[in-house]
Amino acid sequence: MKIVLITPSGPTAHTGNRVAASRWAGILRQLGHRVRVANDYDGGAADLMVAVHAWRSADAIERFKAAFPTRPVILQLSGTDIYEYLNSDPGPTLRSMEQADRLVALNDLAWKAVPKSLRARLCVIHQSAPPLALPHRPSRRAVVVSVIGHLRDVKDPLRAAEAARLLPAMSRIRIEQVGRAYTMEWAERARAEMAINPRYQWRGDVPPAAVRRLLARSHAMVISSLSEGGANVVSEAIMAGVPVLASRVDGNVGLLGADYAGYFPVGDTNALARLLQRLERDPSLVTTMRKALARLKPLFRPAREKAALRRLLADLRRSV
Repeated sequence: MKIVLITPSGPTAHTGNRVAASRWAGILRQLGHRVRVANDYDGGAADLMVAVHAWRSADAIERFKAAFPTRPVILQLSGTDIYEYLNSDPGPTLRSMEQADRLVALNDLAWKAVPKSLRARLCVIHQSAPPLALPHRPSRRAVVVSVIGHLRDVKDPLRAAEAARLLPAMSRIRIEQVGRAYTMEWAERARAEMAINPRYQWRGDVPPAAVRRLLARSHAMVISSLSEGGANVVSEAIMAGVPVLASRVDGNVGLLGADYAGYFPVGDTNALARLLQRLERDPSLVTTMRKALARLKPLFRPAREKAALRRLLADLRRSV
């Protein structure tokens, strides 16, 4: 098929939506399709549209369906679609979801946020990640805890840094954060945190290879988001065998499972500090988390994501 894949532009090439779109484009090409990636729809003919982000792609989806009413649209729902825009700006978000022939979510609990009338169109495809090229060898100089993600409100990005300030003086925990600041205010806050917090370092936006090197020497990774659609960095940590300390939101629980041992309440600095102390002092907790990640690993292999996309396209051909 001739496929147009719409992914709205962001402040950096390393946004979650952009990374997901690039990975899907590669998989679809491996499956034998011709794929054109664009920020917006230009009116050109295509057999299928794949759109990332319901709210941001709303106009593109509407124009494609107006031009080709019988041709299908697959819509990948972002976390901000289902946990933000469905409430704050439901008009274009719902319109995109209603016009799409198939909806794809990235975590197993996303169905709870999707309107009941649309759940029959919904499937879950976990974002995959390749194994680390380097072996996972946690740093011996410190207990390195990575925070991987852009600095913006929904990520609650400085929660780990603030929790590290509460640790005892003898703690060897160090927080290393990578990701672009979406606003000058976030950049200033990160620099101010570094000035007062010797346990914290922010290195800004870095290429994917640098992210993988950081994971390879991390003892754990923190994802402290207020909401999540199903972060690819969790997939990467699982495939690397790096324990994840995660805020208890559906987007994280829908990846790691309800019984995972590494959760803390959203925005609870003290609870995260206690979890960091346990990470450092309690080997049994680390063992428990690593065993859980090992069980999850098959769900996030690239071959599984490829097979899921192949099934989705085959189902679409049969029913549309």
